[in-house]
Amino acid sequence: MTDAKSATLKDWLRDELKAGKIRPSKSSISSPVMFKNVYPLPHPDDLMAQLRGAKIFTKLDLRWGYNNVWVKEGDEWKTAFRTKYGLYESLVMTFGLTNAPAAFQHFMNKLFKDLLDVCVIIYLDDILIYSKDDASHTQHVHEVLKRLMENQLFCKASKCTFHVTSVEYLGIIVSDKGFSLDKLKIQAVQEWPVPTKVKEVQLPLHNLVKKDIPWKWEVREQEAFQNLKDAITNAPVLCHANPTKPYFLETNASGAALGSILSQRQEDGRLTH
Repeated sequence: MTDAKSATLKDWLRDELKAGKIRPSKSSISSPVMFKNVYPLPHPDDLMAQLRGAKIFTKLDLRWGYNNVWVKEGDEWKTAFRTKYGLYESLVMTFGLTNAPAAFQHFMNKLFKDLLDVCVIIYLDDILIYSKDDASHTQHVHEVLKRLMENQLFCKASKCTFHVTSVEYLGIIVSDKGFSLDKLKIQAVQEWPVPTKVKEVQLPLHNLVKKDIPWKWEVREQEAFQNLKDAITNAPVLCHANPTKPYFLETNASGAALGSILSQRQEDGRLTH
């Protein structure tokens, strides 16, 4: 371990000890084998499906994440970890424990069980409050904050967004119109540099990687590269599904690929995906 890493480790141990999150350990193990908790994490698609009809959003990010959950008294020895400065064990749930995600999701779901899929969706420490109008949204936010306060859970202000009509959640931009790509991700694609060698060429430009064709970047290749970026960054907004309307499934296939589009017809006659 380098001097810099040693100093960082020592600082971290000092801070965690001072905060009461760890303590010196006499555990006989330092790499515990644990039964895996099978409590399921929510699927992002299922969470997003609950947002149909919502117009106002508030996103909350819990400070300290898993550290908000205390390890059951008497079980601390199971979390023991070894460092060059000695053996320690955790008093709170830490990142890296095999059951941490499942246990934390269970903790959050239990705390907000009557609000889930009503005005709240939760993925670990990311809370999204959604409502159909301003008045109800104020009530929903107040109730969520009240429960967080009662359970001594704190949010990181810099990562919270209040009372907006569009919000980024789990890497997706959510609004009453549907779902779209995060602008930062779009920008990253738009700024892709032009390939300068064979290894940098992706599948849509596969002809350039064939051994019997010399490397050549001309107008045709540049257009293909730009079309690829445009196709990725100009993807249409995906609309909220409406179970009261019929679905239209369009398919196409070849000997090498299969594709499909699921759509619904809107009031103005447009097919939206």
